[in-house]
Amino acid sequence: MLNRIILMGRLARDPELRHTQTGTPVASFRLAVDRDFKDKTTGEKATDWIDVVAWRQTAEFVSRFLTKGRMAVVEGRLQMRDWTDRDGNKRTSAEVVADNVYFGDSKRDAEGGSYGAPSGGYGAPGGYAPPAAPVGGGYSAPAGGDQFAELTEDDGELPF
Repeated sequence: MLNRIILMGRLARDPELRHTQTGTPVASFRLAVDRDFKDKTTGEKATDWIDVVAWRQTAEFVSRFLTKGRMAVVEGRLQMRDWTDRDGNKRTSAEVVADNVYFGDSKRDAEGGSYGAPSGGYGAPGGYAPPAAPVGGGYSAPAGGDQFAELTEDDGELPF
């Protein structure tokens, strides 16, 4: 059996951190995840609002570093939970239990800045910023937005 889910979306609100009676941290938040296709009548992408629960160190990470509007990548499993509402009606909710949560953007992107590289490029989610050239050479900075730098000199000492 396989129950694995990976989501990328923006936090709909700040995470809520609580602790169980035994002191175990648990954070809950909601992700707004856009669908890949547009509605034929409106021409807009529909958004799914997905509840996520994180436990222990993952909960502490989420509550400390993620805020409303930040892009996050969540790895986990889908869980169905039965509960009873105030009127005594039985309800069922679907939620994702997060095993891992990653930043989906850089802090600079979240604050409105940009590295100048296209978002969603090769490497970490949110794009790639080429490193600055070291003093004294070693490689030349990539031209035209390429994502790899070309070596300009060879020291002849390969590790293999």
